[in-house]
Amino acid sequence: MKKFIVVVLDGFGIGEMDDAKYCRPKDIGSNTCLHILDKEKNLVLKNLESMGLMNILSKEVNGMKFNEKATWGKGKLTHFGADTFFGHQEIMGTKPKKPFTEPIKNKIEDIYEALINKGYQVRYSEGYKERFLIVEEALTIADNIECDLGQAFNITAALDIIPFSKALEIGNITRKIAKVPRVITFGGKDITLDNILDAVEEKDGSFIGINAPKSGVYDKGYECIHLGYGVNPDTQVTTILSTEGIPVYLLGKVADVVINEKGVSIPMVDTKGVLEKTIEVAKETENGFICCNVQETDLAGHSENVERYGQKLKIADELIGKLISILNEEDILIVMADHGNDPTIGHSKHTREMVPLMIKGKKVKSGINIGERDTLSDVGATVAEFFNVGLPENGTSFLKEIYDFNKQLQ
Repeated sequence: MKKFIVVVLDGFGIGEMDDAKYCRPKDIGSNTCLHILDKEKNLVLKNLESMGLMNILSKEVNGMKFNEKATWGKGKLTHFGADTFFGHQEIMGTKPKKPFTEPIKNKIEDIYEALINKGYQVRYSEGYKERFLIVEEALTIADNIECDLGQAFNITAALDIIPFSKALEIGNITRKIAKVPRVITFGGKDITLDNILDAVEEKDGSFIGINAPKSGVYDKGYECIHLGYGVNPDTQVTTILSTEGIPVYLLGKVADVVINEKGVSIPMVDTKGVLEKTIEVAKETENGFICCNVQETDLAGHSENVERYGQKLKIADELIGKLISILNEEDILIVMADHGNDPTIGHSKHTREMVPLMIKGKKVKSGINIGERDTLSDVGATVAEFFNVGLPENGTSFLKEIYDFNKQLQ
């Protein structure tokens, strides 16, 4: 009986992709991990250090040292841009396709009519070049202005006025009309519609949306579901494992963005809560695939808040240490990311960076560098080979490079 555990530190990049200079020039010079450590001189991540974080950075920072016994590598992004939704589809073995993009204005009248027909109170915004929708005087439907423009519509809700279940109903109506990759339904408490409207921003002449960190939506009672488009779950390692009767557990933001119809999905946001629940599931589960996403690092990146990012990393590092301590003889743990989100780069969007691959387990060979992997899907392919099931549509397994099948443990 064995487990494969993947912890995704959302937005924890380790240096710009080579192609950033061509496709995302605003990301040139980004290195989320290094820049946070440079700014937060007292931040020491002893467990990530032990897993080879300094090896990956090729630099010793804040007294943390290289570890010649660590097993580590780097992952390149093959999805377009730098995106949580597509990053996680890539991790699970989907071959990324170029996303369809358009502004909310292309669909706004269709969404308006659909909501009116369902009995909702809806009005158009006023006083801006572009329009968005205000529904039930409690939420807005607008462009996502934090990810790459045109890739998502956001439902931003004041949850003291409207329950999240009702916001999600509105999100699903919007999803049926929209062709963009994601309709993201989210909300928070202790905010009003005025707080949301005070955070309106217009971008690039065609897009209008809510600056989510500025609205306060993340600060208390945050709930979120990502409604995706155009992904075939049958080609992903999660569905392949479930079909073979192998348990699959998704926790945190990954539960929102990856389809897991036959497994267990537990959406959560709080870093401590997500990782403590992951540890609980790992203790109770003898066999299966467990993946969690630590979202609050990404939220700190969007807020351009280095101090908060460091605080979340400190919490995650401590709990990753506890996760390492409960690994059984056959288990594998990978700590990685899905893209970058450098809070020092001068904008609040994701950054196109490579991600760390830090690997731990009692049968994991020590002192192995698996190099720069061509796609994050190599992780999904490795999970599939570990459980001896069919491979996902994308990725090359590195299991044989890292795992000592014959090692006898006492």
